[in-house]
Amino acid sequence: MILHKEIGNTGLRKKIRQKEICFGGNLKLKIYGTLKCRSGKRMKRENRVFFLSENEAKNQGYRPCGHCMKSEYKKWKNGFV
Repeated sequence: MILHKEIGNTGLRKKIRQKEICFGGNLKLKIYGTLKCRSGKRMKRENRVFFLSENEAKNQGYRPCGHCMKSEYKKWKNGFV
C-alpha cells in the first residue's frame, strides 16, 4: 500500500506506467477501485492510497467500490448479508 501524500505526482505517474500501481483506495472508508473511477478521483489526497493488486487491497481489509467494480461489490455484499 502506497499513501498518495507520501509520493509525488511524477513518482505516481511513473509507478502507474510501470504497472506498480493498478488500484486506488480510500484510507478512511476502506474502499478500493479502479484508477479511472469518478468517485475515487474526487477524494482528498490525504485519504488516497494505491495498491498493486486486488488481493493486496483485500488483504488490507478494503472492500470493492460500488461504482466502478459493481460485480465484485455485489459478491462482497452477498458474502456479508
